[in-house]
Amino acid sequence: MLIAKVIGTIVSTIKHPAYAARKIMLVQALHLTGEKSEDAFVAVDLAQAGIGDVVLVCQEGGSTRQIMGLKDQPVRSSIVGVIDSVNLKA
Repeated sequence: MLIAKVIGTIVSTIKHPAYAARKIMLVQALHLTGEKSEDAFVAVDLAQAGIGDVVLVCQEGGSTRQIMGLKDQPVRSSIVGVIDSVNLKA
């Protein structure tokens, strides 16, 4: 799992049936300093997140498919929670 920021929504008129009735979001991983990584990736939204939200992302296909109730579908990453705050102790 990793902490990421939602930076966009992906809209598609035709998509794989595994993504039917699901929001697909574009997210960027966050470093401990709060800076975004350079690479963005796609995640299925299971937590009703929106653009600008800091979220918890499950980036393992087997777990994501199990959460979504799928067996052999092409799904890798999912947003499983919206994060309100993070406290780090030095």
